[in-house]
Amino acid sequence: MPKVRVNDIEMNYELHGEGEPLVLIMGLTGSLEGWRPLVPAFANEYRVLIFDNRGAGLTDKPAGPYSMPMMADDTAGLMDALGIESADVYGISMGGMIAQELALRHPKKVKALVLGCTTPGGPNSCLPSKETLAALFSIGSLGVEEGLAIVLRLLFTEEFVAAHRQQLRETTLNSFDLRTPRHAVLGQLGAIAAHDTYDRLPQIKPPTLVIAGGDDELVPSANSPILAQRIPGAELVMYPKARHGYLYEVAAEAMAAVLDFLRRQRGARHPTSGERQGGA
Repeated sequence: MPKVRVNDIEMNYELHGEGEPLVLIMGLTGSLEGWRPLVPAFANEYRVLIFDNRGAGLTDKPAGPYSMPMMADDTAGLMDALGIESADVYGISMGGMIAQELALRHPKKVKALVLGCTTPGGPNSCLPSKETLAALFSIGSLGVEEGLAIVLRLLFTEEFVAAHRQQLRETTLNSFDLRTPRHAVLGQLGAIAAHDTYDRLPQIKPPTLVIAGGDDELVPSANSPILAQRIPGAELVMYPKARHGYLYEVAAEAMAAVLDFLRRQRGARHPTSGERQGGA
């Protein structure tokens, strides 16, 4: 897999497809493998960039502290290194936090923004329950199978896990390294704890879609309406019976919603001659 030097780290990345660029940003300890099931659909229409964040996958894992601005700058630097001046950007969970900072710190780099199962952070956000946080923080001290059971419970409904247990087990183990070094996990968790864009959300200018599962305990679902209300003109899509892993649990519906949004923004940027004439 190719790597490129960005800021103080070597970043692991892949490019797929042709067309306008689409940057996909993964969440806590997640690697680019988490996007792999979705890449073919996106790559039919876009040049898709997937990568491992600082502290995850095959990207370097330096000592902390980490921050969302730091990881947003990593993303911007990776785009620069690959000659991507601007792109549509889709971030989930922690990746959605990074995407918010990218849009705020590097506004010219983001043409359209999709924020999946994420939060503005800070005192105005909705926090996970103490029980959910305790389960999350226990993963690092557990064996792989015990940790996996907790991850599956936080990501998916019981019914979905029961129906797809083996497939989810394999996909989750490939996508989320439960043996990520402790300092890297703590670095990313520290960045999440310090994240707060609430007061700055009205400064986000790109067209924005906020999308999430309505039964999310890990990043509580109530955060999505907050984001949609604070970002000017943002659209909101919620899937009541899905949890944090909505992009897998309701994959077809979520993919259709994201592609519809991105197509509409692309059409607005590049109207056909007939549309130009009709609007004249």
